[in-house]
Amino acid sequence: MTSSLIRGRPRRATAHIRVRIARAVLGGLVGAGWLVFPVMTVGDRGPVPVDPAGPVASAAAAQHDGTSTTDLVMPLVALGAAGALAGYGYVRRTRRARTRTTPGMVSAAPPVPTSQETERQARAALVLADDCVRGSEEELGFVEELFGQEAAAPFTHALQAAGTELSAAFAIWRRYEEGVPGDEGARRQALVGVIGRCAEAGRRLDSEAAALDRLRGLEQDAGAALAIAEGRFRELTARTAAAQTTAEELHRRYAPAAGAPVTGYVEQAKDRLVFATSRLNEARQAADSGDGAAAARQLRAAEGAVAQAGVLVGGVERLSARLREAAALVPAALTGGEAEIAEARKGGGRTALTAGELNARLARADGVLAAVRTELTGGPYDPLDALRRIAGAVERLEAGRSGVVQAGALLVARSAVGGAQDFVAVHRGAVGAQARARLAQAGRALGSGADGEADALARQARELAEQDVRAHGNPYASAGGFTAGLAGAVLGGILLTEEPDGGPPTSFGGPSTRARHHLP
Repeated sequence: MTSSLIRGRPRRATAHIRVRIARAVLGGLVGAGWLVFPVMTVGDRGPVPVDPAGPVASAAAAQHDGTSTTDLVMPLVALGAAGALAGYGYVRRTRRARTRTTPGMVSAAPPVPTSQETERQARAALVLADDCVRGSEEELGFVEELFGQEAAAPFTHALQAAGTELSAAFAIWRRYEEGVPGDEGARRQALVGVIGRCAEAGRRLDSEAAALDRLRGLEQDAGAALAIAEGRFRELTARTAAAQTTAEELHRRYAPAAGAPVTGYVEQAKDRLVFATSRLNEARQAADSGDGAAAARQLRAAEGAVAQAGVLVGGVERLSARLREAAALVPAALTGGEAEIAEARKGGGRTALTAGELNARLARADGVLAAVRTELTGGPYDPLDALRRIAGAVERLEAGRSGVVQAGALLVARSAVGGAQDFVAVHRGAVGAQARARLAQAGRALGSGADGEADALARQARELAEQDVRAHGNPYASAGGFTAGLAGAVLGGILLTEEPDGGPPTSFGGPSTRARHHLP
């Protein structure tokens, strides 16, 4: 393997080294030739041998011996000098290469990301993993309907495992947001833990994507899957018309705040169904023409739109049912609350409050219950909000809550968490990590029985998500020439990119596989 230092050395420097080496070798060859040449010529004879005689011959012999000695010494000196120069150049060049700090050198160690960069990576990882889980859940619903829960069990288990990893990542992130841990190094490790958990969630989904494709076989035969999607579409078309009537009834029967969580849901459901209509038609045409890849792509987009239309219509239906339940529970909750106030006023020994604190909270609780009674007789009101205020007033007495007040608090918390979940699900293309983290925390609080905390966190999550959607805006609001319902599909995360055709649809899988249904 070539070292990073060699890879980073400039070509010019490499050329200089080669020139120096070549010069040293050439000098050595010349010196060696000079040394060998006299030896090679010792036995040479002239073309006409002449026998020397007398003193002249002796002088010539002496002169010949002196010249041979000089010829032997000078090449040795030249060769030694050439070797010394070559060695000195090599050592100097090596030292300079080791100590230089010019841009030509490339460090072997990658740059360490800053805390801000790591935090941005963690936010992005949370959003991506959450989108993968939600998109996988949408497609899995169609798989279970067609093949049954037993055949879909491996994918259900993968989705549950991914959800567990994602929940842990959100828990770490929330502690990080709250300043825990405090040490800078530990905080960086916490962010690395968030990124790692999200990556594992995606890996679990990626590992089952190919098996799910084999089970569905959409590119070979999408007929059965198309029939399921079309059946759901027809059912939702009828439910949407009924939801329109239900939404209007909410506005007539209750205070405006009561129906606010589902304002615009019927219109958005219709928008998703319009988009589904076009994609179902294209999927049917592609399947009839034998283009399996196009059929799979268009069907997945249609399934996502149908699933989200179901969430929107279901949101209206669920809110209507919870408001009716809450309205029936308010009178009993008032009675239960008054009983708790009377018990606290008698000093039942179940509170750790001082006398002054207790009296102040008793006075506030009396005022809350009186206001709710006035609303009951004064016209339209918000039953869920009435239960929320009753439960909160009694809880502040720290004397426990009666069964009916507790039931009211649970109903309120479930409604808030469910409403926030629905909103994020159908707007996930714009909702950021902060709202999703609050929502995940609200779900954990609800599961642990902390109803008041769950309600407060869910409302925070909903508010943050709405802010994200307003900031995101509608990129196609004033643009023409796009497919009907495209903006809603992108905003809902049904399509993964804001391109003229919306890009590939989301599918069951993690980051590596969820966009696999696309045309070349």
